[in-house]
Amino acid sequence: MSKNVNTIKPQLIVEVSDGNLWGRIKINGNLIVESASSLEALQKKMKGLIFDFEELEINQFNISFDLTSFFQQHPFINLAEIANKTGINYGLMRQYSSGVKFPSEYRVRKIEQAIRDIGKELSKIKLHKTRKVA
Repeated sequence: MSKNVNTIKPQLIVEVSDGNLWGRIKINGNLIVESASSLEALQKKMKGLIFDFEELEINQFNISFDLTSFFQQHPFINLAEIANKTGINYGLMRQYSSGVKFPSEYRVRKIEQAIRDIGKELSKIKLHKTRKVA
């Protein structure tokens, strides 16, 4: 058995259910599913399963989150600001982020774009260290 190093980054879809992160990936037509308590543990388990079943060594994944897992993994994201930027009612946005309700594909794209726009804004920020005046 030869070990292949896979230079592609397969898509790992991450969702939340019953307090755990669930991941699924399709490799060579085979669906591989696993759960873990953290994103790091999930990625490690998935890499092991892919190696065991497909004899492929994966270095990285393209991770695609559902909204619940995204907001769980990025709690510093301001939900009210995302709701404001997308024009989605804050209460409805909270229901999306907690998994009570599920947005349409159109709304998912609007939310994703708002998050990317915030990221672009943040990447342009330059901070200056103020000197203490004696």
